Amino acid sequence: MLKSQSRTPRKALTARSLGALAATLLTLLLTACGTKSEAPKGDCPVCPTCPVCEPGATARPTEPATPAYKPLQPARWSDLPAWSDDDLRAALPAFLQSCRALAKRPQWSLWRTACEQAQALPSPSSAALRSFFESHFQPWLLTNPDGSSDGLVTGYYEPLLRGSRTRGTPYLEAVLGVPPDLLRIDLGAVQPELKNLRLRGRLQGNKVVPYYTRAEITRGDQSKSGRVLLWVDDPVELFFLQIQGSGRVRLPDGSMTRLAFADQNGHPYQSIGKLLVERGEMSLDQASMQGIKQWARANPTRLSELLNANPRYVFFSEQAIKGGDGEGPSGALSVPLTPERSIAVDPRHVPLGAPVFLSTTRPSTSTPLRRLMLAQDTGSAIRGVVRADFFWGFGEQAATEAGRMKQEGRMWVLLPPGAAPE
Repeated sequence: MLKSQSRTPRKALTARSLGALAATLLTLLLTACGTKSEAPKGDCPVCPTCPVCEPGATARPTEPATPAYKPLQPARWSDLPAWSDDDLRAALPAFLQSCRALAKRPQWSLWRTACEQAQALPSPSSAALRSFFESHFQPWLLTNPDGSSDGLVTGYYEPLLRGSRTRGTPYLEAVLGVPPDLLRIDLGAVQPELKNLRLRGRLQGNKVVPYYTRAEITRGDQSKSGRVLLWVDDPVELFFLQIQGSGRVRLPDGSMTRLAFADQNGHPYQSIGKLLVERGEMSLDQASMQGIKQWARANPTRLSELLNANPRYVFFSEQAIKGGDGEGPSGALSVPLTPERSIAVDPRHVPLGAPVFLSTTRPSTSTPLRRLMLAQDTGSAIRGVVRADFFWGFGEQAATEAGRMKQEGRMWVLLPPGAAPE
C-alpha cells in the first residue's frame, strides 16, 4: 500500500532525536510487558496485544525454534497442476509491471535478463510464454513450517462509493487523510534485527501513547479537522473501503476519483464478522461481506457499536484515476494491480514482484482456479507462507467474488537463477 508523507505539527525531528525516541519507547514498552531487556525477535517486539504494533503482529519467544521445513522447497514444472492450460498472455502485462518496479530495486541484476527478454517478445503465444518462463525460472513450492503446502486464499476488490467534496445529506461520513499527530517509528533504525517493525502512536506531553481508536476518531468533529478528503453516504461501505485498502468514489457531477491507503492508527484489526458469529447473530457461512451488509441494513441503530468493535482505522490519500477504468490501484510494489492476475502475499516469504502459480478453487465452489499470478501487494491480514489475497478488480462482480472467497490453495513461486534460497 502507499505510504503517507504528511508532516507532524511538532518541530521537525532529527534522525538522532527520532532514534532516541524510538529507543526510549521500545524500552518503556518492553518494561511494561515484562519482557527481557534485550529485544525479542519476531513480528512484535513487545507483547501479543500491543496497541501500537503493526496490526496482525504477535509476540514470539526471544529465541524462536527453527521451522522443521524451509518455506521454499524445490519443485518441477510438472508439479504445477494445469500449468500447460493457463493462457499466459493474460499474465504478461502484470509481469511487465513487476519488471518496472524490480528495475528500481537492488535485486534487479537477478531479474534483468528475464525482464528484458520478456519485453522483447513479439506478440508471443501462450506456448511461447510457457517456454520463456520454463527457460528463465525455477518453481519453488511454498511450504508451511509443519511441512504442509495448503493455505488460505481470500479475495479483495476495489469498491465504488458515492461521495461529495462538501458535507450535506446524504454525504455525512468523513473519509480522512493522515492525521498530522500520527507518529510512526521504524524500529529498524534502532536495532537492525527489528527491520520492518513499526510502532504507531502520538505524543501526549513528553510521552508516546497509542493513537486514538476507531471509536475515538469517529466521535470527533471531523468537519473541523482540516483533513477530510471527501464525504460519503454509507458508513458500512466506508468500513469495507478501509478493509480493501483502496477504492473509487463517484462525485455528484459524475466524475470519479480514487482513494488509496496512506496509513492506519496502529491498532489490531478485529473481525466484525467473527464477532457477529460469536454473538449468535449469524452463522459462520453467513459471515461474508454481503452477510454483514445485510445485518447492517437490518440493525441501523446498532451499527456504530459493531463497527467500533474493530479499533483499527485506515487513513487515505486521493489519487487521479489513470489508464482508464481497467487499471487497478497501486499495490505495495508501487505498480497498478491487474484484475485476476495480482495477489497480495506475505513478503517475508514471497518476494514482491515474483510470479506465483496459484492452484485453488473459485469462490464457494470446487471449480479449479489455476493460473499464473504476480505478487504485487501486501496486507496486514496476509500473514504466513502459504497465504494469498486474490485481486478481483473493480465493480459489482468483483465485489461478489471477493466477498465469497475463502478457499484452500497451493502456491509455487517462480524465481530466476540466483534468487533461489541457499
